[in-house]
Amino acid sequence: MNEIEIELSEVNPQAFFGEQNKTIEQLRSYFPKLKIIARGNKIKALGEEEILEVFEKRVDMLVAHFGKFNSLDSTTIELILCSDGSKDYEPTNDKESFILHGIGGRTIKAKTHNQQRLVELSKKNDMVFAIGPAGTGKTYTSVALAVKALKEKQVKRIILTRPAVEAGENLGFLPGDMKEKLDPYMQPLYDALRDMIPANDWLRLLKRGRFK
Repeated sequence: MNEIEIELSEVNPQAFFGEQNKTIEQLRSYFPKLKIIARGNKIKALGEEEILEVFEKRVDMLVAHFGKFNSLDSTTIELILCSDGSKDYEPTNDKESFILHGIGGRTIKAKTHNQQRLVELSKKNDMVFAIGPAGTGKTYTSVALAVKALKEKQVKRIILTRPAVEAGENLGFLPGDMKEKLDPYMQPLYDALRDMIPANDWLRLLKRGRFK
């Protein structure tokens, strides 16, 4: 088993690790195959060489961000860990990243380079597959693009679909009709839509068959 040790010489280790070692816990969740130990001003990791190389690069990015902004929240940590090693976690140009205006005029836009790529690819392709870890904005950005297309009359209907992963029992055994059985799986889509479409408009569009 290979081992690396990273010394935090340029930042305050306690502040970098965060309350209840939140930074280390996120690292552990993203790198489950590594054994990660935080002690003093050092981070030690044990595991396969290839994974250790990626791990070291992500930690360096986290340290650089913390050193620059003197803060490191959970969202930023997630974005950096899910990046491809470039600075795609940093905000993109506002004009290029804008998608649409949501509730109360709220600006909804791509927040990372990869989300911006999704926006750009959707303009050139009828179908785009977005894969990656949870929490990187795949669903939210996709819903925003769908609502934008509906508002601009590029499409007549949005079809909401999501895999219903059963956990120990068939959907048929769950209470309620089919809509009530599936609603828990569709909640992330509904939450995104509520940010973008006023409640009255949502009901109106639903009655007119604009959502399926």
